[in-house]
Amino acid sequence: MHKEKILEFFRIDADRPLRTKDLAKALGIEESGYSAFRKDVKALIESGELVKIKGGRLGLAKDLNVLIGTISINRKGMGFVAREGDLEDILIPQNDLKTAMDGDRVMVRLTGMHFGREAGSVIRVIERAKRNIVGVFHTSRSFAHVVPDNPRFHRDIYIPATETNGAKDGEKVVAVLVAWESQWLNPEGKITERLGFPGQPGVDMRAVIKSFDLPEEFPAEVLDSAELAAARLTPESMADRLDLTKECIYTIDPSDAKDHDDAVSVEKTANGYKLGVHIADVSYFVEPGTALDDEAFKRGNSVYLPGMVIPMLPENLSNDVCSLKPSRKRLAHSALLEFDKKGKMTGWTFADTVIKSVAKLAYEEVQDFFDGNAVPTKVERIADNLRLARELAQLLTRRRMSEGSLDFDLPEAKIILNQKGEVLELGHKIRLESHRLVEEFMLAANRAVALEVFRQGRPFIYRVHDKPDLEKLEAFSYMVKRLGYHFPVSKNMRPGDFSHFLEEIKDAPEADFINELMLRSMKKAVYQRENIGHFGLAFTHYTHFTSPIRRYPDLLVHRLLRKLREKKFNAAFTKRVTNVIDHVGEHCSETERQAEAAERQAVKIKQVAFMANHLGEEYTGVISGVTTYGFFVRLDNLGVEGLVKMSSMEDDYYRYEENNYRMVGTRHGRTFRLGDAVKVGVMSVDTIAGQVDLFISEEREKRKPKPFKPVGKKGKALTTVEKKKPRPKKKKKNRRK
Repeated sequence: MHKEKILEFFRIDADRPLRTKDLAKALGIEESGYSAFRKDVKALIESGELVKIKGGRLGLAKDLNVLIGTISINRKGMGFVAREGDLEDILIPQNDLKTAMDGDRVMVRLTGMHFGREAGSVIRVIERAKRNIVGVFHTSRSFAHVVPDNPRFHRDIYIPATETNGAKDGEKVVAVLVAWESQWLNPEGKITERLGFPGQPGVDMRAVIKSFDLPEEFPAEVLDSAELAAARLTPESMADRLDLTKECIYTIDPSDAKDHDDAVSVEKTANGYKLGVHIADVSYFVEPGTALDDEAFKRGNSVYLPGMVIPMLPENLSNDVCSLKPSRKRLAHSALLEFDKKGKMTGWTFADTVIKSVAKLAYEEVQDFFDGNAVPTKVERIADNLRLARELAQLLTRRRMSEGSLDFDLPEAKIILNQKGEVLELGHKIRLESHRLVEEFMLAANRAVALEVFRQGRPFIYRVHDKPDLEKLEAFSYMVKRLGYHFPVSKNMRPGDFSHFLEEIKDAPEADFINELMLRSMKKAVYQRENIGHFGLAFTHYTHFTSPIRRYPDLLVHRLLRKLREKKFNAAFTKRVTNVIDHVGEHCSETERQAEAAERQAVKIKQVAFMANHLGEEYTGVISGVTTYGFFVRLDNLGVEGLVKMSSMEDDYYRYEENNYRMVGTRHGRTFRLGDAVKVGVMSVDTIAGQVDLFISEEREKRKPKPFKPVGKKGKALTTVEKKKPRPKKKKKNRRK
């Protein structure tokens, strides 16, 4: 009670900072309660809600030019603390970080402007982020330390001799922070786990798992809960459901997929088409409040690393009981959607169903059928249905694109490994028409579910994508202008403005690069209760309904949709579920970001390992970034990014033009600009640091520089004799007196 009274007093009544005794007097705290009152004040100071300034006076952080937030630190050692709303992050120069580390909750005092943006200095660390620090252990006679893999950890971790856990020099280890009291000393930690030496099978992916604190084995109570849940699949569980086992329903997935959480069916009707999107009814098996549900929420989503998956649900559910296997009766939550002959959605219904997939198809098999190639018998059996599905999908795609929906067709990394986890082949996954067909049907189902709940005015969890930030769009416009393209920016931009631009440049050599630049300029999609629409898809209402095996928000959507259909979405449930939706939205948006970062890091590690076996080989690529010390090149068809250091460019002296995103030779005028196609070779690879160094290997005949001739004082070329003629030595003066 004291805490809330204190905060309310400062918010409403206090006109200046107060000492603890003055505050107690103002609040009428009696002597008998003063001890408890001081403890509450101390707790508020520790949490950052109150700030103590000179003279022991107290006040609210926002009233004392102080900001509380989570700090992120970039590779250069600069910190940034986010503020509420659309305000720009506070910049924390490296010397003002004190003992803050990436992810810590900190108190920052605003100090003014620094390089054109508002800056601050860390006063203290309020709460350390719970983190594993993965790195390479090194030891010497004097001391031992860990060099973190993550460049955001800008200091080595000192390890006392008693805390090494038997680690050997050069071994990959997991450390945790124990103490860091002074910025003039290195942080102190201890080794909690030894992963093995770099290069040993499995060490690289274990390092990623530990770095991002991803869950591994399911606890015993969760596995027990999953066994009980799986036993619920009985003939009785199918009794009161809509029986669709006679329908032509099938799955289309990657050829190596083990979990099949969506199946489709298409029929021709008098008015157009009827699409069935049948989703595994995970919500029937995973009940709220169970150990299984708690673990699924904690994980938030499945994580896909090269050669392995960290699932949200135990295997007996994800790969068996919930998976829509062919010729097996399975429980489903079906969205039955009606479309007219032009592909406009005219109606929908939702039902608990029993289905039996007639075929398990791979994307490549369906694509072969579309292309007229030979296909297996299982594909031929449903040929008419596939033609109808293709017809509907094409209608839906054309309609969606005409409404301004964006389609970022960015290449996805393809990594083929051997049994030891070594990379055999690196490339890009080809996005087929069969992929687009399934995507189109899933988009339609997700949209229909969101519309259904929104129209009934119930709290719900939406998948939203906010409008882009104007400042970032202007930066994108400036970038593409330097590449020779015109992209006008205004406050009232619509998705169609972006899609039209992407359509115009789709055949350009830099198309993939520009697609990625545009995607970076946009905000990330998140889960939340407030529906603000999905800007990228140009949808006013959208959610995630189609993957409850691997995404927890989809599981919650199934539960909410069933409550609505069963007329159980009453006032009491509405009040109770509102906080649940907010909590799930915030948590799962974060676990999704964490999973994406881990997946990117894992892919990069495999890519770098692959390049280590291809030293000296030459590739083509596109310049993806230009800095003061060189430029980055993304290699075609591989997705690997490497650095051409300025120091490796021997044909000229180069200067960096920041405003033009390019390097320019000072003598011959040769330029290397953002988006340029170049030919490079692999110079060196550092698998520990994850860095690939490249060199320029383009044919010199195309841009043959003029031969350099040394010039004398009068502007005339020096002769060979003059160049070799030694200068006369000056006689040394005798300085002795």
